[in-house]
This record gives sequence, C-alpha cells and structure tokens, in this order.
Amino acid sequence: MLKCYLGSLNKVKLAATREVMKDYEVIGLSVGSGVGNQPLSDEETIKGAYNRARMLPGDGLRIGLEAGVQTHGDKLFLVNWGVLIDEEGEAYYAGGTRIPLPEFIKDGLAGGEKELSEIMNAYLRTSDINQKEGAVGHFTASMVTRKDIFTHIVKLLYGQYTKRRSENERLDYSRQRL
Repeated sequence: MLKCYLGSLNKVKLAATREVMKDYEVIGLSVGSGVGNQPLSDEETIKGAYNRARMLPGDGLRIGLEAGVQTHGDKLFLVNWGVLIDEEGEAYYAGGTRIPLPEFIKDGLAGGEKELSEIMNAYLRTSDINQKEGAVGHFTASMVTRKDIFTHIVKLLYGQYTKRRSENERLDYSRQRL
C-alpha cells in the first residue's frame, strides 16, 4: 500500500487526511513546525505546514497541516494552511476558510503567551478543542468544523498532486510516441 505521512498526531487532522487519502496508509508522526506554537500570520502558518511536511520520511507523500491567525486591518482571522510534498520533492500549497474572530481572542493572543486553543478552552470551559470541532466549529454553530476545513485542504492538495501526476504521465506518453 502507498504511504502518506502526516506531520501530526492530532486526531482531527488524521481523520481529515484519512477521509481523502483512502488508497494510502496514513501515518501520523509528531514533528515540529519550526514556528511559534501560535502562528500569527499567513507566512508563519504556511512555513509551519511546510516544515511539518519536510520533516517526514520521503518514501511516500508528506502532508503538513497548520492552523494560525492573520490580522487584516483591525480584524483577526482564523486561517489554516496545508502543504503536500511528493516523492520527487515537489511542494503543493492550499489554504482554508477564513473567519473573523472576536475581539477577546485578539486581546488574549496579544501578549504572545497563549494559543487560540487555550483561549477557546478557557472561554468554553472545555479541554482539547483543537482535537474536537475547533474554534471554527464553535463560531459556525458546528456547521463547519475543524475536520471539515482540514479535509477541504487535503482535497485541494491531493487534487493538485493528482493533476500534476496526470499531466506528467501524458507528457511521458507523448515523448515515447515521438
């Protein structure tokens, strides 16, 4: 069976990846993102996803998924990014839905000492929200969950990879005929 490594042991990220990568053995591994525990920009979130994918074994597809926040004007938005690196080292990028976050979250993150999940856990008096519906689930009345967002990102990544592979096979066939 083909292998697909995921740079996380988070059960939501694993479930999302397994939902899309049905023909692959999905193997979650704990790897560092190389960025802060709470990425505070698209750039940092993308870098974290890329680093997670890059740190995985190269004998299969490698996927890194990262959640972060990004300020646009005076609003803070939840952001999610993913990177897939194929066996040849080609990287594919995809981002997810953005939703504005309430002011109390922006204030809570301002000191740089807390993560979004910590603020949400305290606010909701729960634990492990990042292993459940996530902040997006809470703020969308569970109409969209964290798993939905990461499933969408993995679909976008795998779709790009499949398209590129199909185009390369067509080129190889054309060259053989010449």
